[in-house]
Amino acid sequence: MLRNRRRLVAWLLAGVVLAVVLTLYDADRTGVSDPKAAPSATPSAAPPGTATPAPTTTPSPSATPSPTAPPGTGEPSPSGSATACTSPGACGYPDAKSTGPRIALERHDTGNMSIKKDGTVIKGWDIRGSLDVYANDVTIIDSRITSTNWWGVNLRPGFSGLKVLHTTITAVPGKGPDNGGVNYAVSNMGGSSIEVGWCDISVFGNALSMGQGDLHDNYVHDLVAFRNQGGEWQHIDAVISGGGNKGRLTIRHNTLLNSTPVDKGATAAIGLFADTGVVSSVVVEDNWLAGGAYALYGGGPGATGIQVTGNVFSTQYHPAAGAYGPVTAWNAGGAGNVWKDNRMSDGRPVEPAS
Repeated sequence: MLRNRRRLVAWLLAGVVLAVVLTLYDADRTGVSDPKAAPSATPSAAPPGTATPAPTTTPSPSATPSPTAPPGTGEPSPSGSATACTSPGACGYPDAKSTGPRIALERHDTGNMSIKKDGTVIKGWDIRGSLDVYANDVTIIDSRITSTNWWGVNLRPGFSGLKVLHTTITAVPGKGPDNGGVNYAVSNMGGSSIEVGWCDISVFGNALSMGQGDLHDNYVHDLVAFRNQGGEWQHIDAVISGGGNKGRLTIRHNTLLNSTPVDKGATAAIGLFADTGVVSSVVVEDNWLAGGAYALYGGGPGATGIQVTGNVFSTQYHPAAGAYGPVTAWNAGGAGNVWKDNRMSDGRPVEPAS
């Protein structure tokens, strides 16, 4: 009897142990297979202020072709800032949208008007005529000038402080005094710097004429050839300087186009000539230059202090920017002369001929 009781207790204990083992095994299986209990495949949100790394992927092949060498160079085109430009406006240079008056204009038939009062401000005028300035600190802003005279605006000797800003300056082809030609959109005959900025300038033969001044953010285009009374084609330049200046001439961030044919007088987009003295102290920086026999005349053998940096020489009229090349008359050995980071609009670097 006692033996049977012990046997029964042993079987009961064995059953309890088996039940416990089965329970633990089932719980372990459930914890692994239950999706709610499995670790999430999505990373949990990062603590505030902690950057979550992006998943690493294998980059697909680029759809952009690798740079190809310009014809005849055997080397890749420059990359980065020296990529190709398609047009002045598309590449951040001035055009008709970013220049000229910003307000409504009132018509003024001034004829060839002389300004003789210091500090005169002309604003919002639509002028049929020209302005001859015999005064200091004159400002012409947000206006339009349509000239049939030698010039649009002319600062006379002995006066200073002229500013021509946000103004359209043009002329009537065939109506000028010199056999139908008009010479200067803005001329500085004074003895100090003037400022011409954000202006839309067309038609004039030598649009911006001065040895010193601050020319910036202007759009010079559609220059018109003309003959003088002797029947000779006149030189055509977007910017012209005759040398002999005592102050600095700065030509910065302009669009300067000269589409005139060479056989009708086209000379340059920027012409720095030693006509009246040595060319010195000129900054030519970040301009879009196109056309002329050469896009840039660099001042000649005696030129000093000429800094030509970061300009784009456009192929829009000629494959080499000018009919005969991008630059001539560059004095590489002149004191203070710098040539740096100039390129063609297709990305090729531009270096003066040695």
